[in-house]
Amino acid sequence: MPEGRKGERKPASGPAAGARLAAVDGLRLVAALAVAAFHYVGTTTPHFWGEHDPRQFAPALHEISRYGWLGVEFFFLISGFVICMSCWGRTPVQFAVSRISRLFPSYWCAVFMVVGLVLTARLVRFQAATPIDPRTILGNLTMVPGPLGLRLIEGVAWTLWVEARFYLLMAVMLFFGLTYRRMIAFCGAWLTLAVVARELDSAVLDEFTISQYAGLFVTGIALYLMHRFGQNLVLWLLAGFAWCYQLTVLNDRVTAHAVPPSEGGALSWTVCAAVLTVFLALLALAGVGPLARCRHRWLVTAGALTYPFYLVHQSIGIPVAKGLLQKVPALGVLPSMAVAVAFALLLSAVIYRMVDRPLGRVMRRQLMRGMSPRSRSAGSEGRHAPTIGRQGTEVGQ
Repeated sequence: MPEGRKGERKPASGPAAGARLAAVDGLRLVAALAVAAFHYVGTTTPHFWGEHDPRQFAPALHEISRYGWLGVEFFFLISGFVICMSCWGRTPVQFAVSRISRLFPSYWCAVFMVVGLVLTARLVRFQAATPIDPRTILGNLTMVPGPLGLRLIEGVAWTLWVEARFYLLMAVMLFFGLTYRRMIAFCGAWLTLAVVARELDSAVLDEFTISQYAGLFVTGIALYLMHRFGQNLVLWLLAGFAWCYQLTVLNDRVTAHAVPPSEGGALSWTVCAAVLTVFLALLALAGVGPLARCRHRWLVTAGALTYPFYLVHQSIGIPVAKGLLQKVPALGVLPSMAVAVAFALLLSAVIYRMVDRPLGRVMRRQLMRGMSPRSRSAGSEGRHAPTIGRQGTEVGQ
C-alpha cells in the first residue's frame, strides 16, 4: 500500500473506490425489514393482535421473526461503515448539517403523522389510540424523548439517540482531522473505554462510549477503512477484536428479549451470534468484496426508502394492520400485515419525495448559510467593503 511523505496511507485504487455502494444501500432495507418482521410477527406481547396469536397462525415464521430485533444491530454495523464514509473529507460543520438535514425532516413528518393518527383515532373512539399530550409532543420533536423521561411517540426513536451519540464522537474526530492512523487509534481507544465503562459499571462513561453497541460501530469503521485503503492485518485484527467484544456483550440484549416459557422462552445466544455474523459477512461482501461492484439503481432507491420506512412501519403500519383486522376480519392476519407493510413502503416513498428531498435541500442550504452569517455592519460600509465567501454552501447526500 503506497504511503504519503508523512506516513499516511493513500486511498486504494480500483473500480469501487469512491463510487456509491449500492449493495450497502440494499442491506439497509434488509435490516429494516428484519425489524419490521420482529414487530409484526415476532412479537411475544400477549394479545398484541387480539385473539390472534402468531404462535398459532404462523409458528415457524414467528420463531424466525423473534430474532428480527438483530436488524437494529445490523443498522449500527452499517452505520459505522456509512458514517465514516460520509465524514471523510468533510468539515465538522458540513457533517453536522448533513446529519441534521438528513434525519429531522422525515422524523418530524412521522411524529406529526402519528399525532394526527392518534387525534383521529380519539375522534372515532378507536381502541389503538396512544395517549399523548402537548409536553410529550414537544419533547419528541427533539428526537431525544427517552433521556427527557417522556413516552416515545415514535417507538424506534431510542435507536436514533444511540446514533446521535455516535455522530458526536465522529464530529469530535473531525475537529482533529480524519486520517487512517487516527481512526485506528480512535477505534482502539473507544473499545478500551467501553470495556472500562462496563468494568466500572459507570452510567456516565457508558453514555459516551455506547458500550452495548461500540463493537458494531468499530467493526463497520474497520470495514470502511478496508474499502478505502485496502485490507491488511491491522484492520482485520481491529475488526476481529471489535467483533469478539460485540458478540460477548450481545448476551445482554439476548437476555433482555427473553420471555416466560409460556410466551416462547429465552432466545439462543448462539443463534443470535450466528445471525449477526451473517449480517457482518454480507456487509463485508458489499463493502470490500465482490458485491462492492454492484451498481443496480433499485438498490440505491431501496436504501433511500429505508429511513422513512423504519420510522413508520411500527407507528403507522401496525395501527393500519389492526384497523384492517377490526373492519375486515375476513381478510385474515397475515394478509392484513402484508397490506400494512406495503402501505408503509408506499408512505415511505411519499415522505422521501415530498418531504425528505425538498425539505432536506432547503435545510442544508439554510443551515450552511446560518453557520457562516454575514456581518450586519458589512452591508452599511458600502460596495467596497470586504465580504465573507460562501465556501461550502451545499453538502452532498
